[in-house]
Amino acid sequence: MKKLLTAVGVATLIAAASAAWTLAAPAGTGRTKAEKSAHALPPLPATVKSRGRWVIGVKCDFPPFGYITASGKNAGYDVEVAKTFARLAFGKGSRVSYVCVTTPSRIPTLQSKRVDIIISTLTFTKARAQVIDFSVPYYGATGRLLVPNNSNISKLSDMSGKTISTTRGSIYDRWLSNCFKNTKVILTDTTSSALLAVQDRRAAGFMFDDAFLVGVAANDPNTKLLASRFLAIPWGIGIRKGESDMRAWVNSRVKLMKKRDQFWAIMQHTIPRRFYATFKKNVPRPTNTLKYPTGADPETICS
Repeated sequence: MKKLLTAVGVATLIAAASAAWTLAAPAGTGRTKAEKSAHALPPLPATVKSRGRWVIGVKCDFPPFGYITASGKNAGYDVEVAKTFARLAFGKGSRVSYVCVTTPSRIPTLQSKRVDIIISTLTFTKARAQVIDFSVPYYGATGRLLVPNNSNISKLSDMSGKTISTTRGSIYDRWLSNCFKNTKVILTDTTSSALLAVQDRRAAGFMFDDAFLVGVAANDPNTKLLASRFLAIPWGIGIRKGESDMRAWVNSRVKLMKKRDQFWAIMQHTIPRRFYATFKKNVPRPTNTLKYPTGADPETICS
């Protein structure tokens, strides 16, 4: 019974975090000047054009980027990017179908051709880039650690000998394995399960993207975020290897959206105003260019 109540509490917290992030979608579904000028850019891939709509993999448990609202609709920053792609391709934001993916399932879902692309909080790594192609960056994420208020973890080195939860297949999974040999790790398929591990005291903390953890901490007075920030690496849109037409279309439209400052408009309609200062440098803007890291993969750098 106690575990059931705890699980219900986590579900409520995730729902509260989702509600906290939920704002009105960007106004207007008609064709903007940017959309009307899109005909001069690389053409829409034939498979998407013939179908008349996109099929895109998104997260469904990751507010404020991809989640399900109380009314059962997909919402979040990634979802709004997908809707913008639909408007750029077909003139209507509704011309897209969503497939829910988890951290470990998103690349297999892409490779199996169940979706055209994945817009699913996908951090760039060299290992992943050998398996799929990445678009130019569309968001810059940073890692944080969520702990209970009474935790004796005040810095990352305090994790030694303790148990930390994160999602399977994430960059944090590999960073913990590579760089924190004395830290035990609980790997889960979903963020809600990783959070539950902290709530029922199986884990001393939850390591994940700040964009998700900020919403959780804002709605749970029993938790806090450590000041430490790490693994600041952009996300990209996942594209199958060999699909040069898809890569050309996606990259050209991401650049177009950057030029028109559409990513910041989407972010402003995704998060509450009090978080604007926190996230204003995390999106591509006319004066803010995100770049993937060069050299060794950050997940192998133990500093």
